[in-house]
Amino acid sequence: MFSWGENTRDGFGLVKSNGLVKANTDGCVNFIHMKSPITRLSAGNKVVTFIRNNGKQVSLARMQDDKDGRRITGKLKGVECTEKILALSCGDAHIILLSEEGRVFCLTQSSNVPRPVGNLNQVIQVACGDQHSIALTQDGKVFTWGQNSSGQLGLGKGEPSTSSPQPVKSLSGIPLAQITAGGDHSFALTLSGAVFGWGKNSAGQLGLGDTVDRPAPAPVDCLNLKKTITVSCGVEHTVVLTKGGLVFTFGSGRYGQLGHNSLRNELRPRLVAELWGAKVTQIACGRNHTLAFVGSFKKIYSFGHGEQGQLGNGVKMDQSVPLPVQLPQDHIDDLQIEQTFAGGNHSFALCSSTQESGKELKDSNLGKVTQTLDDDIINRWISDCDSKSWKKIQKEITKTFSSASCLNGSFLDKSRDKHYQTSLKHSGLDLSFARLAFQKLAKKNKVLAEVEDVVHRILLPSLSKDPIGVEGLRVYLIIPELLRVLLKQQRGIDITEAFVFAILRLDPDKLQVLEGLWSTLPDTPFRTLVKTFHSVSAEYLRMMAEEGCAVKKQFNGTVMVMERLYEVNCNRRIKIAASNFHINRANCMLQNMLNTHVYYDYLNLPEDFFYSFHRQSCIFNTEAKCIVYQLELNYSFAIHGHLDLWVPTMHVSRETALVDAFQHLRQSGHDFTMPLKVKFQAENGVDEGGVSLEFFSLLGRELLRMEPKTLEVDEDSGLAWFTTADGGITDEFYLLGLLCGKALYNQCVLNLCFPLALFKKLLGLTTTLDDLKELSPTEARGLQNVLDEDEEVVDTLDCVFMYKGQEVIPNGEEVPVTMVNRKKYVDLYVDMKLNKSVQIQFADFEKGFHKGCPIQTWRMFLPEELMTLLQGDDNYEWDKLRQNAEYQGYRPTDDIIQNFWIVFMEFSEEQKKKFLTFLTGTDRLPRGRSLSKLQMQITSLGSTDADEYYPKAQTCSVTLCLPNYSSIDTLQEKLLHAITHCDVFGDF
Repeated sequence: MFSWGENTRDGFGLVKSNGLVKANTDGCVNFIHMKSPITRLSAGNKVVTFIRNNGKQVSLARMQDDKDGRRITGKLKGVECTEKILALSCGDAHIILLSEEGRVFCLTQSSNVPRPVGNLNQVIQVACGDQHSIALTQDGKVFTWGQNSSGQLGLGKGEPSTSSPQPVKSLSGIPLAQITAGGDHSFALTLSGAVFGWGKNSAGQLGLGDTVDRPAPAPVDCLNLKKTITVSCGVEHTVVLTKGGLVFTFGSGRYGQLGHNSLRNELRPRLVAELWGAKVTQIACGRNHTLAFVGSFKKIYSFGHGEQGQLGNGVKMDQSVPLPVQLPQDHIDDLQIEQTFAGGNHSFALCSSTQESGKELKDSNLGKVTQTLDDDIINRWISDCDSKSWKKIQKEITKTFSSASCLNGSFLDKSRDKHYQTSLKHSGLDLSFARLAFQKLAKKNKVLAEVEDVVHRILLPSLSKDPIGVEGLRVYLIIPELLRVLLKQQRGIDITEAFVFAILRLDPDKLQVLEGLWSTLPDTPFRTLVKTFHSVSAEYLRMMAEEGCAVKKQFNGTVMVMERLYEVNCNRRIKIAASNFHINRANCMLQNMLNTHVYYDYLNLPEDFFYSFHRQSCIFNTEAKCIVYQLELNYSFAIHGHLDLWVPTMHVSRETALVDAFQHLRQSGHDFTMPLKVKFQAENGVDEGGVSLEFFSLLGRELLRMEPKTLEVDEDSGLAWFTTADGGITDEFYLLGLLCGKALYNQCVLNLCFPLALFKKLLGLTTTLDDLKELSPTEARGLQNVLDEDEEVVDTLDCVFMYKGQEVIPNGEEVPVTMVNRKKYVDLYVDMKLNKSVQIQFADFEKGFHKGCPIQTWRMFLPEELMTLLQGDDNYEWDKLRQNAEYQGYRPTDDIIQNFWIVFMEFSEEQKKKFLTFLTGTDRLPRGRSLSKLQMQITSLGSTDADEYYPKAQTCSVTLCLPNYSSIDTLQEKLLHAITHCDVFGDF
C-alpha cells in the first residue's frame, strides 16, 4: 500500500520499521508492505480505519494533539468484532462498519466497541459525512441518521437530527448503484447514472446552480446522460466520474480542489479539462483535496489542499491543476494499483502483485448495488421450485417483487449503454427482456402465483405517489408484462385493479411523466398496455351486465387509464387504431337502454349521468357514441318537458328561408332546449323529421350565397371558411353557429362543406399544416416547400414573417425565413390563417353553436365523426334502400316496381344522389340514419293517365309517389327529369 499526507507516526503502526519503505527521496510517499493485505480502509478528519485479513481484523488510529498543539497519529488499536467486516466508512470522528451478514455497527470517538445501529439488516453499502451516516439495503432502501443541521439526512424540511436510522422516502423505488457523503452533504447514484444530492450547498457542492441547502434529494439534471459511474465528496466539494473517463467537479474551489486552475467555487458540474483524454478510472476525495487514477498510465493525479503532503508531490502547498503523484517507478512497475482512497488529509493506494489479492478487493461489499432480477435467478426459481429449496425461493421472490427498486433496476437496455440515456422520453428499459422473463415465470404456476401474490399484496400498495426521477416510474412499464401472462391464464383481475389504483394515485406531474414514457414505447409494449386495460374493462362490463356485480368503481378506474392511453396514442408518432380501445359490449348495453327507457326513466337519471360517458368516450365506437348522443337528447327533452309535448314551430318561406330563420332566431324568449319544428308556408307537410332535414339542406345552399358574406369558398378545395372581410356583419357569425348547433341538436344535416379544422377547433384541438392542406391546398403547398427545400432554395424564396400584410411576430417584416426558423414560420402562418385571423368570427360562431346544441355529448366525437354528424354521411349502401322499401298500392312483384329498381340501379352515382335529394331533401344522411335504416315508401299515384305525370316526393314522410308507367323507358325518362330539373321539393 502507498500512503501519503498527514502521518507523523510512520506507517500508522501497521508494520514494523522494516516493513516501511520511503518510496522516494523526499519521503512524501510511503510504501507499506504487509503480510496480511488491507482489503478496505477509510479516513476521516480525526480517524483512519483499516480492514485486514479479509474482514477478520479491524484496526484504527485516531488523530490526537500533542502538548505543542500539533496533530499526531495515535497508536493503532484493534477492534473486537463479532462478525466479519466487509466495508466501512469514517466520518469526522465516528466510524460505521458493515458486516458480511449485512448488519451495521458504529464506533464513536469515545468508544471503540462496535454497537449495532438500529435494526438495519441486508445493508450493502455505508457512507459517512462529518456528523451523519447513510446505509443502502439490498432491496434499494436508503436510511440516514446523525446530524441534520443542513438537511444532510434528506428526510424533508424541518426534520430534526436523529440517532436512529430513518428511511429516505423520496428515494423509494430508485435502483441505486452508490451512496456517498461529504461534510454536511450527501449523494445517491442510480444504476442508470442519475445523480441526486441533498444537504448543505453553501459552496454549490450539490451542483444545482445555486447555494441553497436542500432538505431532500434533488436531481442534478445537468449530469443527465453523462453516464456517471462514481461520485465522491469532500467536506465542501464533489467529484463525478463518467464511464468515458471524464471528471466533473463542483462546489468549493478554495484550495484548488476542483482542478480548474482557479480558486473559484463552481455551482454546476464543470469538466476538469486537464484530465481530458486521460480516461480516469477512479476518483477519491479527501477533506479538501482530490485524487484521480488513470489505470492505463498507472498514474494518480492530485489537486487541492497540500499543506499536509496529501497531494504526494513533495511540496506541501496547494495545487489547482491535476499533477501526478510522485509514485516510485521501481515499485509501481511490479504492482497493480487496485484502489485509491482519500479522507481527511490522507491519501492511499492499495496495490496487489498477484491476481488473487486483487480479487479480494474486487469481491468486497463496496461493489454491491441494489438487487435486480436476471435470467439466472429466474431459471433457478423454475428448476428448484419443487425441491426443498422452495422456502428459500419464496423469500427471494418476496424480497425481489416487494421492492420497486429491484424491479426498476431490472431489464435495463444495456446495448450501447442505452439505459444511461434515461430521460423523460426514454425509460432505459428493454421491455422485450421483461416479456421473456414473465413468460418464463409463467411456465411454473407455483412461481407465478407467488409473484402475483407479492406484487398484489406488498408492492403495489407500497408504491410512492411521488417517485423521484424517471427510474422510479419504470415499474409502471414492467408490471403490464406480468399482467399480460396472468390475463392469458384467465386471472389477474384483482391485481390489475390494484395497479390501476397505483397509477391514478400518482401525483399529476408524475402521471404526466409516465404518459410521456407511454408515448415513446415501442408498438408491442404499448399494445400490451392498451390490451390489458381493455380486456379488464370489458370483463367488468360483462360482470355488471350479466351478473349484476357492483364493480362500477373498478370499471371507471380502468377506463380512466384507457382514456389517458387514448390521449397518448393520439400524440404518438405511430398510432394504433382507435378500434383497439373500443369495447363492443358497450354497444349492446347502450342500445338496450335506448330501446327500453321511457319518459320517466330519463327523469330519474342523476344529473351527472352523461358526464361519465364523456370521460369514457375512448371505449365507444362511432355507433355507440351516436346512441349515447341520442340518449342525452332524450334526457334533455324529458328533463325540460319536451318529450311527446307540443313545441313551437318555425314558419319559413322556401324563397326566403334563411332570412326568415334569422328573423325568428333574433326574437327573444327562445328555449333552445326544445327540439326544432319547421313548417314551410303554404304547404301541408307535418315535420316528423323530414321537413327539418329539407329545411337545413336548403339553408346549406343559401348560407354560402348570403349577404353580407360570412363564408368564403376556397377555389381549389371547394371548402368554406370564415370571411375576414368586414362587410357590415353584425350577429351573422353567431346565428350561423346557432343554426349549426340546432342542426346537430335535431340530428339534421347542414352541409356547409367546412374543413376538418372547424371541428378540431370546436373540440379544442390544435390545428396543423395538414388542416391547411385540406382547406387551401395551394397555400399549403407553398408552406410545405419552405419546409422541404434545401438551404440555398430557402434563401432565394425571400420570405419574411408576414401573413397577408400582417406581421406574425414583432418586426416580422424584417425577419427573413431561414433553415433555422422555417418551422416556426410555418406554424405561425398556419396559426394566423386558421386561428388568429378569424378569432372574433369563430368566437361568435362557437358561442352560437353551444347555444344551439345545449347538450355536451357531442364532445365525445372525434373531429371526423363530428363533421359527419353535422354535414352528413356520404357512405351509401344503395342496396339497403331496396331491402327496406315498403309499398302502398303496389306489390314488390309488380312490373312497375321491378322496372323502378332496374332503372335506379342503372343510375350513375351522381344520379342516385340526386334521387336521394329528391326523396329526402338532402343527398347526405344524418349519422345513424344510414340507408340501412331509411324506410322509403313507394305509393301509387292513382291516375289513369300515368304517362302524363312525373313522380312526386313527400320529403316529410320519405315517400315516392310513382305513376304506373306503361313502359320502363317512360319511367326512366320521367324519373330522370324529376330528379334533374326540379329545384323545389314536393309535388310536381
